[in-house]
Amino acid sequence: MRFSYVTLFEGLIASYFEDSILKRAIAKELLSVEFFNPRDYTLNKHGKVDDYQASGGAGLVFFPQPLFDLLRSIKHASPEAYIIFPTPSGKLFTQNDAKRLAKKKHLVFVSGRYEGIDERVIETFADELFCIGDYVLTGGELPSLVMSDAISRNIKGVLGNEDSLSMESFESPLLEAPCFSKPPIYENKSVPSEFLKGNHAKITSLKNKMSESKTKYFRPDLFSRFNAKH
Repeated sequence: MRFSYVTLFEGLIASYFEDSILKRAIAKELLSVEFFNPRDYTLNKHGKVDDYQASGGAGLVFFPQPLFDLLRSIKHASPEAYIIFPTPSGKLFTQNDAKRLAKKKHLVFVSGRYEGIDERVIETFADELFCIGDYVLTGGELPSLVMSDAISRNIKGVLGNEDSLSMESFESPLLEAPCFSKPPIYENKSVPSEFLKGNHAKITSLKNKMSESKTKYFRPDLFSRFNAKH
């Protein structure tokens, strides 16, 4: 998988790939990461990439020229590039989207700043628009990273144990059951005794019940959907 990030602030994204699972994935050449700065493409003699809104009002907007030239350059060099814009107006990003996009060869994330990006850029180049939640951030870098991380985990070979994917929250209508480790008792709090007896059928049954209870308490919306199917 090739990840390309269009951003004014490469450092906000690059550091995330310097440790842990994604660092190993890059070392194994399962992922590659590159950056494009709109300032390198602007024709403005002062290096500007933003201007006041045509309609007036507070906040600056990325004007079209730098992003048109930059994204055209990417598409010319990589016709399979799939361009994604993080934006509050996009559809909610889900685990199903992460699994689907993991099958692409080249994803391009365009991170806006200020008041946003001229709509003509989005209309011309966007393959998909995504939102990661009903709140506003200072830029598109964090949503781009959130999506990249979720997508990466679904690329074959990135996780050490791919069986863990099937047990995750959002792989079924229910949240994942609570997890426990050793010691069996810590500060008078115990691991469920059934987990320690080695009866895998009973452990599975208990985990299913705990998963239902957890979903009902924390995500009643998901539990209602689960109930409707059962």
